[in-house]
Amino acid sequence: MHVPAISGTGVYTPDQVITNDELVAAFNAYAQRFNAENADAIAAGDLEAKPQSSSDFILSASGIQQRFVMDKTGVLDPSVMHPLLRQRSDEEPSIMAEMALEACNSALAQAGLGADAIDLVICAASNHERPYPAVAIEIQDLLGAGGFAFDMNVACSSATFGIQAAADMIRAGSVRRALVVNPEICSGHLEWRDRDCHFIFGDVCTAVVLERAEDAQGAHFLVRSTRCATQFSNNIRNNNGFLRRNRPDGMADRRDMLFMQEGRKVFKEVLPLVSAHIASHLADEGIEAGQLKRLWLHQANKSMNDFIGRKVLGRVPETDEQPNILQDYANTSSAGSIIAFSKYSEDLAAGDKGLICSFGAGYSVGSVLVERA
Repeated sequence: MHVPAISGTGVYTPDQVITNDELVAAFNAYAQRFNAENADAIAAGDLEAKPQSSSDFILSASGIQQRFVMDKTGVLDPSVMHPLLRQRSDEEPSIMAEMALEACNSALAQAGLGADAIDLVICAASNHERPYPAVAIEIQDLLGAGGFAFDMNVACSSATFGIQAAADMIRAGSVRRALVVNPEICSGHLEWRDRDCHFIFGDVCTAVVLERAEDAQGAHFLVRSTRCATQFSNNIRNNNGFLRRNRPDGMADRRDMLFMQEGRKVFKEVLPLVSAHIASHLADEGIEAGQLKRLWLHQANKSMNDFIGRKVLGRVPETDEQPNILQDYANTSSAGSIIAFSKYSEDLAAGDKGLICSFGAGYSVGSVLVERA
């Protein structure tokens, strides 16, 4: 059995930013127009008026201050309210593969490797822009990597599930080096016209190189243990899919084709699930919570992370023990914990231990226990 190691990480960040103030101005303009156009139906009680949003509401509800997106013009146009991404020909790289290249190349450079050293590519994300051919195989081809590739979707837990899959194959000897890449264009499946969620998501792509620890050329983290768990719930859901058009109402503009969440139920059910998952993982590995130097948690909501950090450590975590990046990136689905790990891990010393954890729809939760080599 080989010991897997994380030897490189990369983050691709779009160059367009939407601040809370910009987002609120666009949403409120849309809401005012909607209320004016439907005044009679609202007065008759057939429709509910759209409430106004505010930057203070967004910050207090989530801790988010801004988000990076692939396109802000469409999102901020009250008559559009979604990103405008150009149609690409089949001969061009897809947008997800294109953004993946930068993250992958950064991760490879940090690991001191060329793409030809990779024999597994997993594209793990909450949404893929097409069902086939796999985006992972396109990324493999564009990089010039060898071996094989496949797509994976476990919503916001996709990155940690992908890391476990790659680590297991490295342990078993079926692959030597792997890339787990997470292109998340969350702006494309968010309902920007819904006050309760219009601020949640941003776009980004992360990548992680895993290889046998004996092969790692520079600084790296040993993957000591991985654990994944799922529990079915409808409280986070997206009902879009290839069968949609085959239903009588299949082509209608249905709200449930986009991100849907029962937020209060999610908070109530996910927080104890994740806290217990981490505690059990640590206990089985003989690790005391106090031995963890860092928690890189899923960046969905500051209150959720604060709760989990307190539950796991038994006290309020210090800022450097549980770094947050969602104030700048917002929720980037599976990529969030990897952004945090990439940006806040270099200062750890040999022997220091930390835990990467992501959680979301499914429900799903994945944790990766690492140790600085």
